[in-house]
Order: sequence, then structure tokens, then C-alpha cells
Amino acid sequence: MLLRKPHFLQLRLEVMVRMETSAMVRLRYEELLFYAACVCNSWCVFLCVCVCLEGRVSRKGGGGAGVGMRQGCRRQLSRAMLRWCRPFCPSRGRVGEGWGNKLWTSRRFLELWTYSKLLLKSLFYNSLNNSDTLLDCVFEPVYWIVDNVTRWFGVVFVCLVVLLTTSVVVIVYLYVLPTIFSTYPAHWIVWHLCCGHWLLVMVVFHYYKATTTSPGHPPKENITIPSVSICKKCISPKPARTHHCSICNRCILKMDHHCPWLNNCVGHFNHRYFFSFCVYMTLGCIYCSVSSRNLFLEAYSAIESYYETPPAADTFKTNTDYKCIIYLWVLTSSVAVALGGLTLWHTILICRGETSVERHINRNETKRLREQGKRFRNPYHHGTMKNWKILFGVEKRSHWVTRVLFPSGHLPSGDGIVWDCSYTRRDPLAI
Repeated sequence: MLLRKPHFLQLRLEVMVRMETSAMVRLRYEELLFYAACVCNSWCVFLCVCVCLEGRVSRKGGGGAGVGMRQGCRRQLSRAMLRWCRPFCPSRGRVGEGWGNKLWTSRRFLELWTYSKLLLKSLFYNSLNNSDTLLDCVFEPVYWIVDNVTRWFGVVFVCLVVLLTTSVVVIVYLYVLPTIFSTYPAHWIVWHLCCGHWLLVMVVFHYYKATTTSPGHPPKENITIPSVSICKKCISPKPARTHHCSICNRCILKMDHHCPWLNNCVGHFNHRYFFSFCVYMTLGCIYCSVSSRNLFLEAYSAIESYYETPPAADTFKTNTDYKCIIYLWVLTSSVAVALGGLTLWHTILICRGETSVERHINRNETKRLREQGKRFRNPYHHGTMKNWKILFGVEKRSHWVTRVLFPSGHLPSGDGIVWDCSYTRRDPLAI
């Protein structure tokens, strides 16, 4: 029996070590965390009381009494420490029990080390932490500044868009249209009048609707709505394709992004207005840039000749006209290039049935599943033409004219909460 006991204790130690990583032991450690903290705090308070009593007795009593009291306190303190450490010390036994005592001591110290490590990790460790969480914590002040600046400067950006657009329209009416009336034939004059004013009406209508239309929010009072998760900020159900906007401080249905030039989020109910505004604003800038090209070349040559020696005899009004033409061409050309790139990017996203937020999520999911030998498919991609029909709300052929080429305030298809997902058995779907 003495030969089998060490073997039995060794097996028991191995079982305890294996159980250390199990959920049962981890749950026990979590329950003992509060107990360990209370013991540490009580021990610290006890030491402080002992020190205070020792100093008080040494001041009140004489040398001999003080020394005796200090020795008594130290003796009590030693006994308390021994009593606290007694559960971790093996008892004396026979020589044949030496192997069992060693295993028992190792197991107790292993538990003590595990308790200490758990107590230390509980101060800063979280199993959900990763590099993204660390970067979010580091850049949290930057995010806060950007969110607040964007929120407060949204009105400034909207006013800037209105002022720049108004200045371009005024310059076109003062300089470009009179030149077209005096130099172009009748049919080109009619074309410029119709095309220019059509673009102007479409830009103004869609910008106004994109700015004033709510992107859509999930109802907070209805807890029975189909949802895929719970928003950590709003503490409310979050339907599919819904994301939280830190600037608006609300959840947005089918959120694409927060546009500072609109001072509004781009979501389910104003996505069409935003994209149409980008398209017609780009076309309008291209139209103004092409129409004023000859005037720009003439004005640029005149401004260059102004700095010649001797300078050309031009009046102040003529120089101002030239500068206005140059301002018009440079502004419209720059906006056409920048906004055209943004429009092209959103065109690609619409063809894929994605938003800007979903593009980032789907790209990471595609990479993760590719490593597992699987393929990801976007459940909201119904084909290129079907995606465009869903965006513009086209239900029949005449809607391409009445709802796309002319101003229309119709609502988009669906409520932004429930989405029609496309599934096929041949192509496995990973969500």
C-alpha cells in the first residue's frame, strides 16, 4: 500500500493540474477572487492597527513596559501569520509519506500561485482584449475630438456648401450664359439652358432632401423587432445592417457613414438622396468646367499679361471678371475630380450590395473564411441591376425617368429593419 500511495497521489496531482484549465476550476477562482481581496484588505487593516497600538503604548508607557508590549504585539502578529500560513504547510508524518508530502506541498503552492496570478490579472486582464481594443483605447481622445469637431462644424460645412454653390451659380449667370447667348447658335443655347437648369434643380433638391431627411433609427420602445445584437451604447436591439454613429449618438438603419457636408448620417431613408446629389453635383461641376473653358484660357492669358512690363491697360472691372472666371473653373474642376472619385467608389459599393461600413466588415470576414477554406457571400447582394432598383425604388420602367431623372420624394423599398436575404444551396453562406 505504501508503494501505491505515491502513485495514487501523483495521479491525483495530474488530475488537479488538468482540472485547473477547466471551466469548473476557473469558476471557483472567480468566486474566490472576492474572498482573496477581502483577506488582503483585512490583513492590511490588522497590520495598521498593530503598528498604531505599538506606537501608542511605547509613548504612554516607559521603556520596559513599552518593550514588553511591543514584544507581545510581535508575538501575536507572528502567531497570526503562522495561523494564516498553516493551511499551506504540510504536516509532519512518517518517512514513507515524504513523497506524498512533496506532492501535497507542490499542489498547495500551485494553487497559491494560481490564486495570485488570477488576482493580478483581474486588475488589468480581459479575455476579450486584442490589438484593436488597445488601439481604440489609445486613440479614444482623438476619436472624441473628431466626433465633437465634426458635430459642431457640421453647420459650418453646410453653410460652406451653400455659399460655394451660390457663388458658382452667380458667376455662371453673370459671365458664362451671356457669352453663350452671344456666340452659340440657337439650338446650343436651348441645350445649355435646359441642361444647366436641370442639373441645378436636381442638385438643390437632392442636397436639401439628404440634409433634412432622417436616415432612420430602430424603434427603442419596440423590443420585439428582429435584431442581430444589442447596441453597447444605446442598450437597445440592433437590427441587421444597423450601426451606431458616435457623432449623432444614435443607431442608424443601414448606416453608410456620417457625412459632415450634410451634417447628417447617410442611412436607409436618405441613401438615395445622398448618392443622387453626388452624381448630379459631379455632372454640374463638369458642365461648368467645360462651358467656361474658353473663358478660363482667355482670363488666364489676360492675368499673365497684367504682370508684364509695361502692364496692360485693363480696368479694375475687367481684372475682377477674369479672376471670377478663374475661380469658377478651378473650383468646379477640383470638386469634379474629388467628388467624382467618391461617386465612383459608392457606385462600386452599390453594385456589390454593400455600404461603406459593411465593406470593411465583409473584407475581414472574407479573409478569415478564406484561411479556413470557405467562401463568404454577401447576403444582401441581389445582382447589380437588382441592387440599383432597390436603391432608387424602381418598380417599373417608367420609374427610371420619374424617380431617377426627375425630383422624387418617394420612400425606399422596405423599412430598414427586415431585409430580404438571397440564399442559394450551391453557394454556402457564411454570416
